[in-house]
Amino acid sequence: MANVKAMREATGLSQSVVAKRATLQRGHISVLEKGETKLYLKTLEKLAAALKVTPGQLL
Repeated sequence: MANVKAMREATGLSQSVVAKRATLQRGHISVLEKGETKLYLKTLEKLAAALKVTPGQLL
């Protein structure tokens, strides 16, 4: 999910910080950004909240 990485980098946050805010593992953020795993709705909602964006902005 290139948008996840782009939004994270735009906010200047590390994968670790986003993971902590979203209550996810840092490795999960990494594989999501690479598109190596499916993005489920609940995870999308957590990431959007952690990045302070709408879920649609991450798709």
